[in-house]
Amino acid sequence: MNNSTNLPELVRFGTFELNVQTGELVSIGTAAVEAGSAKVLLREQPFQILRILVERQGNIVTRQEIKQILWPGDTVVEFDRSINVAMAILRKVLADDADHPKYIETLARRGYRLIAPVEWQQSSTAAQDLLEPLPRIEGQISEREPRAPKLWRKAAVMGACAVILVVLGYMSWRRFRDATPPSSQKIRLAVLPFANLTGDPYKEYLADGLTEEMISQLGRLNPEQLGVIARTSVMGYKHKDVRLDQIGRDLSVQYVLENSLRESGDHLRLTAQLIQVKDQTHLWSQDYDYLTKDILNVQDDVAKAVAREIRMRLTSQQRAELAQSRPVNPEAFDAYLQGYYFFQGSTDKDADMAAKYFERATQLDPSYALAWAYLSRARHWQANEGLIPMEEGRRLAREAVERALSLNPSLAGAHAQMGRLKITVDYDWAGANASFQRAVELEPGNPEGVRLAAVSAAELGRFDEALQLARRAVDLDPLNADSWADLGEIEFYTGQLDQAAADGKKSLKLNPDFWAGPILLTRVYLLQGRPQDALREIERVHYAPYRAHLYALTYYALGRKKESDAALRELMTKYHASNAFEIATIYAFRNQTDEAFEWLDRAYAQRDPSLMSTKMDPLLKSLHNDPRFAALLKKLNLPN
Repeated sequence: MNNSTNLPELVRFGTFELNVQTGELVSIGTAAVEAGSAKVLLREQPFQILRILVERQGNIVTRQEIKQILWPGDTVVEFDRSINVAMAILRKVLADDADHPKYIETLARRGYRLIAPVEWQQSSTAAQDLLEPLPRIEGQISEREPRAPKLWRKAAVMGACAVILVVLGYMSWRRFRDATPPSSQKIRLAVLPFANLTGDPYKEYLADGLTEEMISQLGRLNPEQLGVIARTSVMGYKHKDVRLDQIGRDLSVQYVLENSLRESGDHLRLTAQLIQVKDQTHLWSQDYDYLTKDILNVQDDVAKAVAREIRMRLTSQQRAELAQSRPVNPEAFDAYLQGYYFFQGSTDKDADMAAKYFERATQLDPSYALAWAYLSRARHWQANEGLIPMEEGRRLAREAVERALSLNPSLAGAHAQMGRLKITVDYDWAGANASFQRAVELEPGNPEGVRLAAVSAAELGRFDEALQLARRAVDLDPLNADSWADLGEIEFYTGQLDQAAADGKKSLKLNPDFWAGPILLTRVYLLQGRPQDALREIERVHYAPYRAHLYALTYYALGRKKESDAALRELMTKYHASNAFEIATIYAFRNQTDEAFEWLDRAYAQRDPSLMSTKMDPLLKSLHNDPRFAALLKKLNLPN
């Protein structure tokens, strides 16, 4: 193959002109001239293939030659698919047809050749002028005339070389610039669910757990530069054949990491492939064989490879962390992954099974901080659902999270869990907010921690901060109904009712059975003076206490007081022990101030977690000027 640096910079073929240095392709046909010249900057692989074809000037270029030129040495990639994708891009740019080609002919099982006439053009660039002999002009110094001193000639040569290096450096920078997102543009990546290829359906827990671990590890790399889509948004693609370009549009990502898992005895084989969404180019692929006990080190190796391929800048500390080995007791890790699998469920059995496996993980490895953090969450879940006594569950939850933090003070999930307990048990809103903020500092790419910090900021009346965090959570987890509902809830509290309604509808579009969506929409419609719309929305509320609560509010807004009274009686009779706060909001909405404060006091005595919204709930607005309201805020440790 000819070296392009020894050829003129521009080459014409058919109605196109290619700059073999910059990769710019210009259509010079009549239509293009009339329209103002269509210029395309080719992507790297299609450009390199076209450059090879024009340099061969009608000769066959085999697929093996393309492979050796584009992916030299031990590069691991799915060559056939990548070549096919690059050729498809070329044909689309050239408006060429593989069956009736004008430019690139395919020779079955052999390769490709350019069949259009090729005409090389003289370059006008500084680099080409330096490489080409200078034209002879009258009066020019001849070879017979005295030469300049050697020092002058050396300086001239060095100057010329410097110019060449500057020009070539600029060209390299330009190509690198076009291949890499600008530093101000955040790269977005989706880690698709691990494909379980072990042949054992029981191993789904392992595939799901490794998906979460991979997301967490990549999300910690450089959150300012890389945004990794959360687990909730990617799990919807599990066992579904969805085109990569569709995933790219759904999640607004530039890259996708595909993974699969195989198992052989005590070894696991993980296959990872990094794909660029815009042209579905396989940038990198690798198989990893590890003992089960070393599986966490696979995540580090993949993270390093991904960072390298997308040209991410890592700090020295981040590089050091990735280089460290992360040994883990394999049985404890397996128990943790099984616990995590059940933790994603929603039934009482799921809560009990999650707690069982997390507890086993801590028994097998008492130094396993992450297992202690999730054991705390499982105990808290059991206590809230009445599966274990409330006081016992809260005590066990606190002991477990304190153990997690003593083992690893930098564990973001443990700080987030401590924040939950400070709210529901201690009514320590400021302390909870500090815990949530610390969790976000440690793991800014975790949308769950960001959502908790958003709601906490809203509870303290810091609404601008709350909205900013809530929008960030949506950005990290765009297909999660919870993210959109939390954003809508904060918008509801700030009086942005139209936007709150839109985001509530978005949550229901993502999950028509999402419990919080119709509750939010009903409350929005009530404040917008649309009680009939609110009444229709209540029919979609499945949770009986909230349905009775919303009926009592809506019937009152419609002037149907008897039906409002009946719904209120039902709520008081059946659910007074767990929904005192909701009863208080009904009385406040109906301007029955004394009764409202009576039930707020009951809610306080019951440690009702709904009291966290006391300051911001617009249904309590009628109480704000009453001195008892300021006293309640003080008792709740909420700023007035």
